[in-house]
Amino acid sequence: MSIHRKGCNCNCKSKKSFDSKFSTKRKSIKKVTNPFTKMQLYAKSLASRRFSNRTTDKPTKQLRFLSCFGDKSIGGHLGPCEELQSSKTEGKFYCGACGCGDRKATWLEAESEHYAKLDYPTLSCPLKMPGFSDYDGSDAKDNIRKNIIENYDPTRLVQLKVSVKAKQ
Repeated sequence: MSIHRKGCNCNCKSKKSFDSKFSTKRKSIKKVTNPFTKMQLYAKSLASRRFSNRTTDKPTKQLRFLSCFGDKSIGGHLGPCEELQSSKTEGKFYCGACGCGDRKATWLEAESEHYAKLDYPTLSCPLKMPGFSDYDGSDAKDNIRKNIIENYDPTRLVQLKVSVKAKQ
């Protein structure tokens, strides 16, 4: 499937692929490589978890899940974020943009009894996507994927299955 610029009915080079139209990648996005910055962001997330393993609420986690994994699990057309990486452990995924690597503590989703990265009440996203603490909607007009997520139908959003630990 191709998307042409307005008025283009030929097979020219102005075609853009459907997937690139929903891309989250921008030239300015770089991995968080400064160890001090990584430490600060991790400390903020850890502090928000506190000693009682507090978790974010279900609607926030569903929005984060949509930002990372897309909505193909419920029959939608929004694919996963381009920074989503498959773990060496089957069925697990981690963010390739944050620079944390593939470890149990960085997996975005976990079994219901375990704490996953998307569970943290305060969580940073290098792409500043909806659902995350550092969300920035100022570039939503330029970032079509972010715009789609911002305007996502709430009745479909609640269909995304995420596990949220019961509060203790």
